[in-house]
Amino acid sequence: MQGYLQSYQGQTALVTGGAGAIGSNLVRRLAELGARVLVLDDLSSAERWNVPSLANVLFVEGDVLDEVKLKRVCFERPRIVFHLAAFFANQNSVDHPERDLMVNGMGTLRLMEYSVLTGVDRFVYASSGCSIYGSEAPLPLREEFMSMHLTTPYQITKMLGELYGNFFHHHYGLKVVKTRFFNSYGPGEVPGQYRNVIPNFIYWAMKGQPLPITGSGEETRDFTFVGDIVDGLLRSGHAEAAVGEEFNLASERETRIIDLARMVNEAVGSTAGIHHVERRKWDTKRRLLASVDKARRLVGYEPRTPFDEGLAATVAWFRENWNAIEAGARFGPGASSAVREMASTPR
Repeated sequence: MQGYLQSYQGQTALVTGGAGAIGSNLVRRLAELGARVLVLDDLSSAERWNVPSLANVLFVEGDVLDEVKLKRVCFERPRIVFHLAAFFANQNSVDHPERDLMVNGMGTLRLMEYSVLTGVDRFVYASSGCSIYGSEAPLPLREEFMSMHLTTPYQITKMLGELYGNFFHHHYGLKVVKTRFFNSYGPGEVPGQYRNVIPNFIYWAMKGQPLPITGSGEETRDFTFVGDIVDGLLRSGHAEAAVGEEFNLASERETRIIDLARMVNEAVGSTAGIHHVERRKWDTKRRLLASVDKARRLVGYEPRTPFDEGLAATVAWFRENWNAIEAGARFGPGASSAVREMASTPR
């Protein structure tokens, strides 16, 4: 696929959730490509300093349920919307199911409505491969399989967003693309109670604390570097073959959690090791491995970042931004006692 990067020059793009890990990297790349970038983020799970301060980036603080803020960004007439904002993620949705439904369900619906109203040409929806396939799907996970046996509200509302995307595409002609992320990691994600395992592992390792393993540690995940996901999103916003389709953005590699913990401790220089904690009730997936054959065929996606290189880049980002990261780490009263103890222990 030729010209997908050049196609963003001079265009206006809206990135919801643009202060988050994937969003901030996408915003920076769009700005580098010459796009005018609108960012909508309520900073509930991200940091303002993570948004690049550039002349062609406009930041609006607010969430996707705030119709005043939605009007503010949508009536700037973006050509393309990257909808990354979400109430993240599984445990957070278990603790706060109504807020999850409002943000991930109603927020997505309202944004699609405003996109139709203001003539958005392309709507790229960030779905979750961990949500769509359930725990019994055959590996590698392929797009034709879908499970109705989901274990968290987050999984349900991520699927709901895909279904709304189907409706708006078929009924209104909105060019919706549904991208399914797998275990993204990389520079830009501040650790916290409801964040992903890699930033939390790095954070605890840098504090000299043992890394908590839920389960045996033999469980696997398909960790995908944020730069590869950003490239997949940019391709999805350009390729006509992607319209109306859903596909995985993954690494096509399995990594055991026990190996991840060892690699993080080695990368940081921590000798604190690991300790085992109780598995969460909703965490029923023993292995995750996705196929990206459909994304290759439709948009030319290819995961190119080896895991050790991506992890090294993430650790380097932590070191460069440690003071801001430590100040922004969010481990609230709902965290387990072990997590709260680790989060409060000084370096």
